[in-house]
Amino acid sequence: MKVCVVGTGYVGLVVGTCLAEMGNNVICVDNDLKKLAKLEEGIVPIYEPGLEELIKVNVAEGRLKFSSDLADSVQKSLVCFIAVGTPQGEDGSADLQYVCQVAEGIGKALNGYKVIVDKSTVPVGTADKVTSIIKSVSSEDFDVVSNPEFLKQGAAVDDFLKPDRVVIGSNSQKATEIMQELYAPFLRTGNPVIIMDVKSAEMTKYAANSFLAVKISYANEIANICEKVGADAEMVRIGMCSDKRIGSQFLFPGLGYGGSCFPKDVKALLKTAKDNECDYQLLQAADDVNKRQRQIFINKILKRFGNNLSSKTFAIWGLAFKPKTNDMREAPAITIINALLERGAKVQAYDPKAFDSAKFIFGDKIEYAKSSYDALSNADALLLLTEWNEFRRPDFDKIKSLLKNPVIFDGRNQYNAKRLIERGFEYTQIGKQTDKSLLNV
Repeated sequence: MKVCVVGTGYVGLVVGTCLAEMGNNVICVDNDLKKLAKLEEGIVPIYEPGLEELIKVNVAEGRLKFSSDLADSVQKSLVCFIAVGTPQGEDGSADLQYVCQVAEGIGKALNGYKVIVDKSTVPVGTADKVTSIIKSVSSEDFDVVSNPEFLKQGAAVDDFLKPDRVVIGSNSQKATEIMQELYAPFLRTGNPVIIMDVKSAEMTKYAANSFLAVKISYANEIANICEKVGADAEMVRIGMCSDKRIGSQFLFPGLGYGGSCFPKDVKALLKTAKDNECDYQLLQAADDVNKRQRQIFINKILKRFGNNLSSKTFAIWGLAFKPKTNDMREAPAITIINALLERGAKVQAYDPKAFDSAKFIFGDKIEYAKSSYDALSNADALLLLTEWNEFRRPDFDKIKSLLKNPVIFDGRNQYNAKRLIERGFEYTQIGKQTDKSLLNV
């Protein structure tokens, strides 16, 4: 099938590349000429495991191409995906200006029947808006469908190639059949294609992401209570997860959720609820808890070192909002590092993939270490903010020798508190009382 994907961000690149991997002829469209030139050379601007290799293979095979010519790409395609950014507006709503611009461009280029696919995360009613825009500039036949993505950064390629479900919101049998044909190779294991109306599909993405955000905030609320009463949040989590009705995912306490989806989607759904005069206490609480969780971690540091940090140096392990990505959008590290800098602290940071993103945010306000151990040199404490695999089993003797003080603040509960305390570390976690009394456990 001939497909064009407008937008070469996380979603657009993964969608276009994986569709090409299944034998489709795909054109990825963007207006950034420098970015397109790099992509044609196999230089990928984002870190996503497996993506760079697939791009190189499919470009070499001629199935994947890159273009800045929207009209030509639309005219050569049957299915046109809109995968541009929908940044958060000041009021929390999704900013649809780029979606609308692309819709108009597609409409002006139509040269016959097309299926226009909203792949970007967009609020309920966006397909109607896209339809109206295209109809205002074209008399050609077309259908607009909603096909929300459920890709986890760090596992996006696998998620697309082996989806647990595909949601298609369509009010047209013709468009539905085309979309089913397009996705058929990805669902040979029997996982479902779920067909529904357009507005329900648009709502599904927000509902799913917001539910997961609520689970994370709930886990953090429970962890904070555990810490106060002397319970162990990890043991409580294990006890909860053994209940099949609850499950094990998204219940790890920590620094809260970040990235490009959960924070933005929760706020967008809150805005939709407010605009429609619906009660939204649970969603609002999830958002509030997430913000507060970072401050709780900061308060732990200030309790130990005081509010004036002008003579202190902190080693940071992890900048990306989660492992296996270089994305720092809404990352807890941003809030925590800014709080340290505001109080005069020096920051020495290391992340396996996110340095370019961090430099765009912090510039020369922090130091960028060449390795995780280089970040520790002469620091007063280590702050673990992202749970990269390489941080899971470090050399604690080496850590102790490099730090001024054997102090670790673990925002991801990675280490065994009893063993660290036995080694002479001051060790602080989320949802646990970590003091010398643990030696008697």
